[in-house]
Amino acid sequence: MVRIAAIESGSIAEELELRIGTRVVRINGQRVRDGIDLTFLLADPELELETVDPSGDTVIYEVARDPGEPLGIVPVPDTVRECANKCVFCFIDGNPPGVRDSLWLKDDDFRLSFTYGSYVTLTNLGPKGLARLVEQKLSPLYVSVHATEPVVRERLLVSDTAGLIMDHLRYLLSGGLEVHTQVVLCPGWNDGTHLDRTLYDLWTLGEGVLSLSVVPVGLTRYNLERPVRLLVPEDAEAALAQVDQARERALAERGTGWVYAADELFLLARRDLPGADYYDDFDLAENGVGTVRRFVDDFELGLAEVPPFPSGRIRIVTARSMAPFMRARSSRLASATGAPVEVVEVENRFFGETVSVAGLLAGRDIGDALEGGREGDLVLVPAEALNADRMFIDSLPLEVLAARVAPARVISGYEVTAALRSL
Repeated sequence: MVRIAAIESGSIAEELELRIGTRVVRINGQRVRDGIDLTFLLADPELELETVDPSGDTVIYEVARDPGEPLGIVPVPDTVRECANKCVFCFIDGNPPGVRDSLWLKDDDFRLSFTYGSYVTLTNLGPKGLARLVEQKLSPLYVSVHATEPVVRERLLVSDTAGLIMDHLRYLLSGGLEVHTQVVLCPGWNDGTHLDRTLYDLWTLGEGVLSLSVVPVGLTRYNLERPVRLLVPEDAEAALAQVDQARERALAERGTGWVYAADELFLLARRDLPGADYYDDFDLAENGVGTVRRFVDDFELGLAEVPPFPSGRIRIVTARSMAPFMRARSSRLASATGAPVEVVEVENRFFGETVSVAGLLAGRDIGDALEGGREGDLVLVPAEALNADRMFIDSLPLEVLAARVAPARVISGYEVTAALRSL
């Protein structure tokens, strides 16, 4: 059942005098299990709502409304379905003490996959769960495949049901669903011939597999070599060659790249980034596929619109992976603004030196690298290092960092034009 968290003003729910805390038990005789069910079942314009009010009384409401007219119920967020796997590369094992509370949640929830694009393994869905996905047309889904060979995937995920992935995907695709897939590449575990097999198997499932991202495993000082190791340049180069070969086939047969290497693979292999056409519609940027290319291209487009900033200094905070790209463009930004530009490369002591992406920079590490501030400084910190509550991954609020480096001004994001115009 679903509990009501809020009632929208002026809505049908308000007219019915539904109360916060009321539980919606059934709609048109069908049980309401969660928020997805609620949305799915409320699509019918004629409704019979079976509810239990906060006092425990069962109340049934009959509703007739225009198609598409909202009922006005805001449900309490669903409890997240957690992951039961024990993946050998699990990010939870790499968390340091003091990391944001939300980073301890190991979700494997198909509802988050459908709603937000989170990747799930499908190992916690039996026949009824899979049938529900098809019945409600929850598509596209984002699926962490990692390997299609049953024994390899079972070994990676440490799960007895992990080897059923191809059967699960065939079932979903036959039901009309589409999926984006990913491989977290672990050298010695699912690379080499195993990656070739995964590329082939997913391709032969047909066009319902919309994409495949190949992402190098990320490890911290807390789970390095336990038991997975990081990729070295030779590993990255070999994986890119395999991806390139699969892309040639995809482009020839379907006119799309289909399989995409994450930015980090190109950086590890010391290869130049491909052009924007490699990424098609940039649908996978949230998975680290094309993020750097998008930044580079957006920088070029926006440079002409940057306003002058002759009275201070611009300090751009970043991590090791992005520092070369920032430095290569700092002199042009300085010319455009009339301000000296400094790229502050922050060492990630929170997770360890193996973590080199800006999105995992801790607020305290940034503060240490800035060494205080001075009047007229404009400090740009990476927006992806902050959550919706403006808190860094080490639970430090942005406001605390800003106070530490005052009187410099701290702005979230690399949108230099917007930042300067806001001053």
